[in-house]
Amino acid sequence: MSVTDLGMPAFPAAAARSTRDTRLRANLRYATHTIRDKRARAVGELSDWAQLRAAGRAIKDRTLRHLDHYLERLEEAVTAAGGQVHWAADAAEANRIVTRLVRATGEREVVKVKSMATQEIGLNEALAEAGISAYETDLAELIVQLGKDRPSHILVPAIHRNRSEIRDIFRTEMGSWGRPAPDGLSDRPTELAEAARLHLREKFLRAKVGISGANFMVAETGTLVVVESEGNGRMCLTLPETLISVVGIEKVVPTWQDLEVFLQLLPRSSTAERMNPYTSMWTGTTDGDGPRTFHLVLLDNGRTDTLADTVGRQALRCIRCSACLNVCPVYERAGGHAYGSAYPGPIGAILTPQLRGTASALDASLPYASSLCGACYEVCPVAIDIPEVLVHLRERVVEGGKVVRGGMRTVIQPAKGHAAERAAMRAAGFVFDRPGVLRAGQRLAARTRRLHPRRLPGPGHAWSDTRDLPPVPAESFRDWWQRTRGAERGDGREEGAK
Repeated sequence: MSVTDLGMPAFPAAAARSTRDTRLRANLRYATHTIRDKRARAVGELSDWAQLRAAGRAIKDRTLRHLDHYLERLEEAVTAAGGQVHWAADAAEANRIVTRLVRATGEREVVKVKSMATQEIGLNEALAEAGISAYETDLAELIVQLGKDRPSHILVPAIHRNRSEIRDIFRTEMGSWGRPAPDGLSDRPTELAEAARLHLREKFLRAKVGISGANFMVAETGTLVVVESEGNGRMCLTLPETLISVVGIEKVVPTWQDLEVFLQLLPRSSTAERMNPYTSMWTGTTDGDGPRTFHLVLLDNGRTDTLADTVGRQALRCIRCSACLNVCPVYERAGGHAYGSAYPGPIGAILTPQLRGTASALDASLPYASSLCGACYEVCPVAIDIPEVLVHLRERVVEGGKVVRGGMRTVIQPAKGHAAERAAMRAAGFVFDRPGVLRAGQRLAARTRRLHPRRLPGPGHAWSDTRDLPPVPAESFRDWWQRTRGAERGDGREEGAK
């Protein structure tokens, strides 16, 4: 868990606040609708999109089944190419490794490529505690860092900010991080981009250490791949003398032929482009070309435990395209900060509780941060059935309770809470299993329709506080069926009442 997420409230409480922020909702609605409409057009150009999607799913599933084999093969290839591989069981170990590697260079500042893995482990904060300054170079990440903010989207971390807010951040904060914003800076996108370019250029030319993640790692050659749209990644990956890449173990793919599938799926699903502007690939080190020293930190941090769950493991297929966020009605209204994680939106609602466990109120609430509409599954380029995993995790929260992790084992401790929910489910099961009881209950409810409240009492208020109860029909379905179809049957009896 990133240190910025410590003490975050459960999702319902955080979402209750963010949904009242009208500016945030306007920013999110405009941005997500724009991105998803462009994505739909880009995907619609390919007649074989369904086949590509199926291929991506199959490659990921095959790789995850044999992950140990491909990781060993990757380590051998990276080492043979002149790189050094480090294994990190959790966030704390990964942070210690990276901090030690930076200190060994004698440097006290690093430039960073946008990386979800380093956000996940709170690397910037860990480096700051060691006296090392980490500078984000992605434009949106720069906005977030200068604004002392947190990312709220996988692809566009500053999606919750509009142009005037970004201009104000640049004017007030750039000078304390390096080159100040130009005088008279307006909120025109070209001027904002130029201000960021000038601010970052001196950092690129001065930095001796670069830190990145990777979108993919090719096991057969030890090649790492970063795709991006601005060129800042290319600068960080080529100019520094030392490059340190922190990558989740699930990012490995077996071969270059497999990589070809994902280089078609990712750009159209994320930025709605046929091909991303910058695709950087590197294999170890090469004399006279790029960094002299390369370190690869392979991060577990709960991924092995996730892999052991036959339903939940499909979350590890994720290629971080963010398509699910852009179609999610919950994310659109609540925003990314409400999820309290580096991974917001639908994918965060299933990935975070598996990586961190469900011991905290925040993590236990995330599987419920969904309407289960299924839009996320429809757009996922690797066919992650997010609604299926959400229901699975809800069952774990209710029936299992606290998840205690220890090495390769995951132990489910009995839950102390949720007694009322379990009792309600048992009562519903009893009623639905007995048609006579169900009919009697429905008839009783029909006779009391005029007494039905607009809000539920007791524990039910948590549901009705954010939803309108549907109006009770003037006539029950059974009464309607008997009145309109009973005569056709000739016996006046209800269907299914035999």
